[in-house]
Order: sequence, then structure tokens, then C-alpha cells
Amino acid sequence: MKKKTKTSIMALAMFAVGVFTANDLQAQTAVQDSIHVDLNKAIEIALSETPTMRIADRDVQIKQLYKKEQIVSLFPDVSIAANYNRTLLKQTMAMEMGGQSMSIKVGKDNTYSAGVNLSLPLVAPALWSSLKLCSQDIELAMEAARSSKLELVNQIKQAYFGYLLAKQSYDVLQKSYSNIEASNQLVSNSYNQGLVSEFEKLRSDVALQNQRPAVSSAAKAVRLANMNLKVLLGMNIDEPVIFDGELSDYEEGVLGAQMPSEQDIQLAYNSALRQLDLGIQELEQSKKIMIGSSCPMLALAGNFQYAGMGDDKQPFTNYPYSYIALSLQVPIVSWAATSFKLKQADLNIENMKDQRLDVERQLRIGVQSYLNDMQQAIEDIASDRETMLQAQKAYDIAKKQYEVGMNTWLDLNTAELTLTSTQLTYCQSLYNYISAKASLDAVLGNEK
Repeated sequence: MKKKTKTSIMALAMFAVGVFTANDLQAQTAVQDSIHVDLNKAIEIALSETPTMRIADRDVQIKQLYKKEQIVSLFPDVSIAANYNRTLLKQTMAMEMGGQSMSIKVGKDNTYSAGVNLSLPLVAPALWSSLKLCSQDIELAMEAARSSKLELVNQIKQAYFGYLLAKQSYDVLQKSYSNIEASNQLVSNSYNQGLVSEFEKLRSDVALQNQRPAVSSAAKAVRLANMNLKVLLGMNIDEPVIFDGELSDYEEGVLGAQMPSEQDIQLAYNSALRQLDLGIQELEQSKKIMIGSSCPMLALAGNFQYAGMGDDKQPFTNYPYSYIALSLQVPIVSWAATSFKLKQADLNIENMKDQRLDVERQLRIGVQSYLNDMQQAIEDIASDRETMLQAQKAYDIAKKQYEVGMNTWLDLNTAELTLTSTQLTYCQSLYNYISAKASLDAVLGNEK
């Protein structure tokens, strides 16, 4: 019986080892098959995969094709026309000749014609202004595409930094849980040796239990941030992707950052203002189209036609015909309506200029807010970093003192909570700076 029991235990142990080994191999395989993506790669994926950018690119292509369509209007328009008539009942004409009335039938049984028509605008101010407007439409569409790109890049950066913050916070809380767990083990050992009271052990157990929900919530936040980032990149949320990077990677750049002065802040590349400027230019160009529509137009027209007619029993008689002509059209009364249209256009231009002024003021307030956030974050980071180092040193001292019985568990727990709080605050300060910097770059139109 003992041999059978021993054999069974060994079999179970080997089975357990095999299961754990298989699980470990599966985990290693999953990690090896995962795709590593950093911030630059994430932006590249988003710009190539997101429907927003594809739609913006197609809008630009549509405007370019429309301009080519308008350019074709400047070239000669040539058309071919053909016609055939079969007379069922000939027309009868009545007339009087020498006091006598007589009637005759005119026409032939078969009539056909074929010819070539030519038209070419020579002087067309409205058409020329329309071509200029098409060029401005293309520029506006390209600026709209650039605006979509800046907005998407900012969204990716914010989501990526949010994921790094969630991951860093989880690491801090996980480490805090490990510290509390180690402290709880020390308290339990001391309690078993009769060195501490049951009340102190209960407080240690409660503190350990209270830390678990925070760690669980942080883990959920990491998963949600990960899924949100995948959705923005157009990926499946179940796709094995590892987002590389840590918040601490930006620490050196933040500590050595130089705050730009207000004189260095320019809104010349802000996409919203550029689109409004282009909109004002389009309204100005629309005025030229209105004026051009009321100006004289000169066009060249030509025609060559070959016609023939005949009866069923007689041969066809052919008659070639051609002409070339200049056509001049001078609007007269339309100027009255055009003057009112021009006044409406002037009012629309003034409205858009005021709208641009209001947008610029709001943008400057936003820029100043981002600068203040960055400046505050730099000051907080320098202070939080020093506080975090001191809290770490205080925790190490408290831990050593507790191990030798020089202080209580409450002192150790307070030092550990202070350390965790300072680490989370430091991570938040780092995030505040890089998040505000990304938003500022989007407002200023920086594409780097």
C-alpha cells in the first residue's frame, strides 16, 4: 500500500510538473508571437489604417479631379451629330400664280444629315475665376486632411500616455502590495513569537485586504487603456500586442525641458486658423466669380454639316454646309442683382473674419493654459522626485527599525503609504507634462 501511495504521489507530481511546464511554454509562445509597438509605430499604424485619414485623402483627390474637370472646359468642345428622317406624309404648300390656285407637295422621302460642331470660350472671366477657386478648394481639402492628422496623432499620444500612466500606477500599487504583504508576514511571525499584540496583527491583515481592491482596479484600468489604444489603431482588442515604453523614459526630457516664451509661441501653423484664412480667400474668389458672370463673354463656334435627301426611286442629292462664328454676350440688367450679391459676400467675409478673431483668442487662452500646466508639471516633478526619494529612504529606515523592534507597525504602514502616494503623484506629474505638451503641439500645428 505504501508503494502504491508513493507511486501515485510521484505520478501526480509529474503530471503537475507537466501541466505547469505546458502552461509556461504556452505563455512564452504567446509573448514571442506578440507584436511590440512603441509610440512612433503606433502613430504610423494609425495614420495608415484609420478610416479618417483615408477619407481625408479621398477628399483631396476629389477636389483635384474636379479642378481637372474645370480645366477641360477651356479646351475646344467638339461633338458629332447625325440625323435621319423618313417622310410619311409630305407637306403641301398652296399658292396662287396668275390668278389660279395651285398646290404642291414639298420634301423628299428620305433626309439625313451629319456634322461636326465646335465651340471654344475665348474670354470667360467667370470660368477663369472658377479655376482659381478650385485650386483654393484643393488647398483647403489638404489643410483639412492635415487637421485630421494632427487630431489623430494627438489622440494616439493621449491614449498611449494614458496607458503608460495606468501601467506605471499598477506597478506602483503592485509593489506597494508586495511591501504590505512582506510587512504582514513580519507581523505574523512576531505575533507567533508573542512579540506583538493580536490587535496589531489584525490591523496588518486589514491593511493587506484593503490593498487588494486598489491593485485589482489598477489592473482593470491597464486592460481598458490597452483596449482603447488598440481600437484607435484599428486593431482587434484580442490581438497580442505589447506596447513598449515607460513614463520614466520621459523623465530626462522633462527635467531638461526649456519652457518656450510667449513670443516664441506662434499660431501661424494652427490648422483651424489656416482653414478660416482659406475660407476667407474662397469668399473673396467667389466675389470675382460673381463679377465675372456679369462681364462680357466671347466664344468661338464652328460647324461643318453634310446633308442629303432623295426619293426611293431617285438618287440622293448631297448638300455640304459649314460656318465659323464669334459669339459675344454682354449682360446688362444682371448687374443690379450682382451688386446685391456682392454686398452679401462682403458681409459673409466680415463674419468669417470676426469668427477667426474669436477662434484665435480662444486658442491663445488654450495655449497659455497648456504652458501653465507644463510649467506647473516641471515644478511638481522636481519637488515630487525629491519627496519620493525621501519617502523611499524613510520607508527603508522604518522597515529596518520595525525588524529590530524600534518602532511599531503603524509607523511602518504610514511610511509605506507615504511612499506609494509620492510615487503615484510623481507618475501623475510626468503624465501631466507630456499630455499638455502633446496638446500644445496639436494646437501649434507641429507635426513632429
